Amino acid sequence: MSAHLPVLPIAWPLAIGAILLLVERRGIALQRGVAWIGLAGLLALSVALLRQADAGEIGVYLLGDWPARMGISLLVDRLSAWMVLVTTLLAVACLLHAGSGWDRRAPHFHALFQFQLMGLNGAFLTGDLFNLFVFFEILLAASYGLLLSGARGGRIRTGFHYLMFNVAASTLFLIALGLLYGILGTLNLAEMAARVSRIAPQDRVLLQAAAGLLLVVFCAKGALLPLYLWLPATYGRAQPAVAALFVLMTKVGVYAVLRVFSLLFGTHAGELAGMGVSWLLPAGIATLLMAGLGTLAAVRLRILAGYLVLASAGTLFIAFALPGARTTAAGIYYLAHSAFAGAALFLIVALVRRQRSTDRTNVVLPMRDRWLSGSLYFIVAIALIGLPPLSGFVGKFALLDATAQAQVGWVWGAILLSSFFILVAMGRAGSRLFWLLPEAVAQQDARPARPPQRVYRRELAAIVLLLGYGFAMTIAAGPLLRYAQAAGAQLVEPANYIHAMRAATPRLREP
Repeated sequence: MSAHLPVLPIAWPLAIGAILLLVERRGIALQRGVAWIGLAGLLALSVALLRQADAGEIGVYLLGDWPARMGISLLVDRLSAWMVLVTTLLAVACLLHAGSGWDRRAPHFHALFQFQLMGLNGAFLTGDLFNLFVFFEILLAASYGLLLSGARGGRIRTGFHYLMFNVAASTLFLIALGLLYGILGTLNLAEMAARVSRIAPQDRVLLQAAAGLLLVVFCAKGALLPLYLWLPATYGRAQPAVAALFVLMTKVGVYAVLRVFSLLFGTHAGELAGMGVSWLLPAGIATLLMAGLGTLAAVRLRILAGYLVLASAGTLFIAFALPGARTTAAGIYYLAHSAFAGAALFLIVALVRRQRSTDRTNVVLPMRDRWLSGSLYFIVAIALIGLPPLSGFVGKFALLDATAQAQVGWVWGAILLSSFFILVAMGRAGSRLFWLLPEAVAQQDARPARPPQRVYRRELAAIVLLLGYGFAMTIAAGPLLRYAQAAGAQLVEPANYIHAMRAATPRLREP
């Protein structure tokens, strides 16, 4: 079992998704039961994978028992195991919220949800650049299906724009793959990293062009300025549980930049070391400030939530563009925090819309249970702004503390200024939604009928679960930051990654 553990987070949701397609006509209760069994199994696999990775060894799995240069390879280190666990924990809350009734109106929701998890886990575990493209396409297909489930009107237009943007990015990805394979003769990440340092001088310019295309693709997936225009509208139009899961989509692009470019163009790459990463810092700063301004301009709470996802992407690009394991560790910790807090805000938006009929902040309307909704909003606002004592403050403080003296002015200025923008935007939205009510409206708000308890409790439980993740990250900040520090140390030493992949040999056949 342990020998096949790296492939199980991919194969398991694939099998569960196939089963869900077979039982779709047998009722929603059976679908939910199968989906929860699948998610429980995936959670157990994720924890086992993290425990295995925490031992410090880099695990390699040769799919089909073919060597890495010929077949598909998967690789597990601390970072990939961390991402798989974060994905699974987020999926638990999203599935819980979707079970409040929306999954009844969305054809194939549960099957597409499992395929989405398969694509996410595959992108985090693959050791091959071409298979990263394959998993990106699985993500695109599943996310497009989830986005358009039960859609009409504006959501169909938004979905079409989302699809076209990602198809264009996929085309550039294929062109970059063709160039890299022609130059290096392989798409296995470890083999590519070993050959980059020996590249012929006449091929260096072409390699830089191919790597540049690859960086553009990853930055488009990560919503880096100016490739972010698709994100606020797409996330704002998606159903709440889908939007919450989509928070991880930008993290995939950021992860790909960190994984691929730290491996291919690390310190071992000679003259090509650090290629393409130098401009990520100013681009990340610009993205962060732009997202902060976007939160100030947003008049809908869901659009505000979309810009907050964009702000977290900018912060992550800043963290991973800075040199050293400490900034990388801070980024890894902040990645998990931003995923949970951003998803919680999208679910709170759904709660507000259910109780208030609209999420526009410039319209004064009565709201049921506004004290409960307002309290949840207040907690998630503290987390997203980065105020103490929650995990957002821990992540931002760790990043600021790890910033080198040469970048202190720009990085500190951008993070603190954007945090101020977000503070103003969320404070204004919260006061208009939950506090600034005329006396007559407030009296009317005091005695409304409650929503159906079954629906209300599931939605509330999903939000509380996500906020609970944030509290747990705050309490266990010390062990989690030490784990992230170890993961960052693995990334800045790509020689271990290369050795582990190249040393893996088939068990049953010889190449």
